[in-house]
Amino acid sequence: MKLLLELKNTAVNYGKVEAARDISIKVPEGDVITLIGANGAGKSTTLRMISGLVRPTAGEVLFEGNSIAELPPEEITGIGIAHVPEGRRVFPQMSVKENLEMGAYLRNDSKELANNFEIVFSHFPRLKERINQAAGTMSGGEQQMVAMGRALMSSPRLILMDEPSLGLSPIMCQEIARIIKEIHAHGRTIILVEQNARLALALADYGYVLETGNIALEGRADQLKEDDNVRQTYLGI
Repeated sequence: MKLLLELKNTAVNYGKVEAARDISIKVPEGDVITLIGANGAGKSTTLRMISGLVRPTAGEVLFEGNSIAELPPEEITGIGIAHVPEGRRVFPQMSVKENLEMGAYLRNDSKELANNFEIVFSHFPRLKERINQAAGTMSGGEQQMVAMGRALMSSPRLILMDEPSLGLSPIMCQEIARIIKEIHAHGRTIILVEQNARLALALADYGYVLETGNIALEGRADQLKEDDNVRQTYLGI
């Protein structure tokens, strides 16, 4: 098992408020790791810490064994970590093509850029059909596709996905889940944050349950699905 990312006893404070504490996570290369838990449990904060949007106040963030805790977000993107934020955060006045190009702003090889477009369109053929449409006029599911495609444009080795099913219809949730499986099958490592625990555990190899800023439980996804506490609290069983 080759570790791509590891968090060791990390913590994050927002001012005097402790948002996450003693978070230790291992992400083997090629796996899908999920973080599940209630609102405010620290899931999104953990992703923001990995991508450099917030700084850990304790612990280590290691990518391929090297500390990245002090790197700015653009350098973290440059080494192969892409963040699909909660709420999609597309540029509404810009076209689909322009949004995707923003994901490749660190790339200056035109051949590589063209290849990245083809990779995105292979996963999201609908985006190719709507390449010149303003992203803000698209449905929520289509905007999620734009956000995921934008992340892929940076040729990431690790993709952080924050609530990709949030606010989507059941049919669109199934479509996004299918695409996540497809992206993973093409060799991408993924950390998935999801309030839809049933969906998250169906997609993941391994999961961490966060409660009030720390890890309450962890295990293989198939084991967590059978855990009584997880079933009652997060799966509604």
